[in-house]
Amino acid sequence: MGNLLELFLGILTALGGSVEVGQLTFSLNGGAKFGYSLLWVVALGTVGIIVYGEMSGRIAAVAKKPVFGLMRERHGLAVGMLALTSATVVNLMTCSAEIGAIAMLLKLATSTPYRLAIIAAIILIAASMWFLSFKAIERVFGLMGLFMLVFIYAAVVLKPDWHQVAAGFAPNVPAAASHSDQMLYAYYVVAMLSAILLPYEVYFYSSGGIEDKWKPSDLGINRVVSISGFTLGSVLGAALIITGVEVFGPRQMEVDLTGTAALPAVLALGKWGLVLAMLGMFAAYAGAAIETAFSSAYNIAQFFGWPWGKFERPRKAALFTASWLVTLIAAGAIVESGIDPISIVQYSIIFSVVILPLTYLPTLLAARDREIMGRYTNGVVADVFGAVFLILISVAAIAAIPLLTLTHGGQA
Repeated sequence: MGNLLELFLGILTALGGSVEVGQLTFSLNGGAKFGYSLLWVVALGTVGIIVYGEMSGRIAAVAKKPVFGLMRERHGLAVGMLALTSATVVNLMTCSAEIGAIAMLLKLATSTPYRLAIIAAIILIAASMWFLSFKAIERVFGLMGLFMLVFIYAAVVLKPDWHQVAAGFAPNVPAAASHSDQMLYAYYVVAMLSAILLPYEVYFYSSGGIEDKWKPSDLGINRVVSISGFTLGSVLGAALIITGVEVFGPRQMEVDLTGTAALPAVLALGKWGLVLAMLGMFAAYAGAAIETAFSSAYNIAQFFGWPWGKFERPRKAALFTASWLVTLIAAGAIVESGIDPISIVQYSIIFSVVILPLTYLPTLLAARDREIMGRYTNGVVADVFGAVFLILISVAAIAAIPLLTLTHGGQA
């Protein structure tokens, strides 16, 4: 019964915490700009995150070591430091975007001045990370994120052309009026793929498996949670694209992080739709801020060999605790400086895809290393899919910066 409960809650948590500010923004705007033609990217990215999420959880359960710790141990100081520096910068940018988005929600809901709302957001997140256990954090913010299901309801109520929706899952390039439109479409493909495969997800999932004391007997739960949770989460991602097509496309509206993003839910359920959407977005943004702050602290502590984890007392894991506190404070300082959170979202997503190979290659190598994994190494299917997605993300990483430049940050 305990395993069944763990399985059920794990699936709900993965679903509820699946969409962060970058994916929400790009999905809604992508649907508004390109119709259903980006749905295949959601399907593709889902397969990738399932493959690598399962690998990272399996590594944690079998090797009792997180992915980043193995990277430092197996690939040396130079590679480890490059990965640490890159991941820390991207985690900081992503955390800043999430905190800025939370502050915008608080401002909209309570009329609190934006800069004061930023401080309130940091205090709320820090208190949650300090006082709640790891499992409680997973459950509270993951399950609260289920309020985002209102967007799936809205997608159905809006009655899209389901034949066109189905056609969007086949890889395609929409007929473009100009070369700049084609570049913008390619930019959205890369950005949305990055938003689904964000590096911190692998680091956090791997470290979280150790926080939850996973062992080889939990590999079945890991597999089912990876497949079911990420798949259900991608249904939400697809629903966001559909609502973007149906609501924002005809109105030629640009989606921001708070008020306009909730419009599909408002059209479907009125004021209650607004309440549910804002609660869901708050939980999703807060969950992502917590995950990125923890991920940064995990990486730093594991690289330097410090005690880490919520299972350790704060005094024993003092440097780990200081790392996530500093990350939150630094992230808050970035948005307090006046930088637009939407701009931070754009750059955090693109720079995330640039460093994806530094995350996914060590994960693949560890998962297929018999010395580390014993009889739990990758099978043929995991190896093939892992290699294919490593090639895809490497191509996306090469294309990301040129596309960012050519489209003027997605404004072409």
